[in-house]
Amino acid sequence: MNLSVGIVGLPNVGKSTLFNALLKKQVANVANYPFCTIEPNVGIVEVPDDRLPVLADVIARSEATKQSPPIVPAAVEFYDIAGLVKGASKGEGLGNQFLSHIKEVSVIVHVVRLFEDKDVAHVAEKVNPKDDIETIESELILADLSTLDRQKEPRGNATKDEIFFYQTALKLKDKLNTGIPARQVSLSDVEKDIIKQLNLLTFKPVIYVFNVSEQQLTNEQLTTNMIQKILSGHQSVVSSQWLTLCAKLESEIVALSDSDQKEYLKQYNLNASGLNRLINKAYTTLGLVSYLTGGEKEVRAWTISRGTLAPQAAGVIHTDFEKHFIKAEVVPFPLFVELGGWAKCRDSGKVTLAGKDYEMKDGDVVDFKVGV
Repeated sequence: MNLSVGIVGLPNVGKSTLFNALLKKQVANVANYPFCTIEPNVGIVEVPDDRLPVLADVIARSEATKQSPPIVPAAVEFYDIAGLVKGASKGEGLGNQFLSHIKEVSVIVHVVRLFEDKDVAHVAEKVNPKDDIETIESELILADLSTLDRQKEPRGNATKDEIFFYQTALKLKDKLNTGIPARQVSLSDVEKDIIKQLNLLTFKPVIYVFNVSEQQLTNEQLTTNMIQKILSGHQSVVSSQWLTLCAKLESEIVALSDSDQKEYLKQYNLNASGLNRLINKAYTTLGLVSYLTGGEKEVRAWTISRGTLAPQAAGVIHTDFEKHFIKAEVVPFPLFVELGGWAKCRDSGKVTLAGKDYEMKDGDVVDFKVGV
């Protein structure tokens, strides 16, 4: 399954700098991906996973191959969504383009400017993160209200589903009119399912990325206190996910090797780059995990939702695998590494034979058995 992330923000908040850093990361790792064409506004980057090179090494040693198999990590698609200004919901700027692009993503990354720089103008002529958040949230709400306004009241011989759909739309419309985004409205699973067809923007989870200066990155506690104060005064952001990064710094270090990056980031008390932290945050925000496959041809991470059963997980590789699923051999990653590969895991009786009701776990090393 694809994880798609839309990057939004007001002008001059660092959105483009962040996206360009992602593009540099993509170019640096492009050989890892089986993708042919990448649109100019899309950056496809890997989900950091330290388990994959370890698994490749174990496979190489256990299969007595001359070299480690190729590694194919899970991937995230980042979309640079342009044109968001006040009035975007009514077509201001590139509003229509903005709305069409954001409808397609799984999660929204909202870049909020925290850094001060007199050489970088702010659209409102002052840095006010709380107002910036409210501006974009308001545009999303207004766009959703426009969608809900277009829903027609059922007439005559309407079905129960049509009536229920309209009632759910009215419920959401009432809450959105008070400034509450759809994701914070208390809905039953049935209501969520029936309204899904509208693809409302404020239903999408949001990760707030506060773009800070290098000095703010160093003054971690002071910056955290500032952000918590900003979020505490905004009802739609209280329980949201957020992180800080310095987009300028990210664009500078992305060309460095992993070891050099880690060494450089130590001075900011960081153990991972902001880009990697953002990718992992997006991955976990949607409740996604990875299972692993390994053989002589390749070692690969596959993205699934937490709680996915074995046949559906097999279907991520190929739809026929789900249709013709028989069973799966499963070994937790740490045990697979400890024992040293499939043969030794099987010989020691440590392989779980998983049936159709087996719930996949993050880090499961899997060999699917299918009747194809």
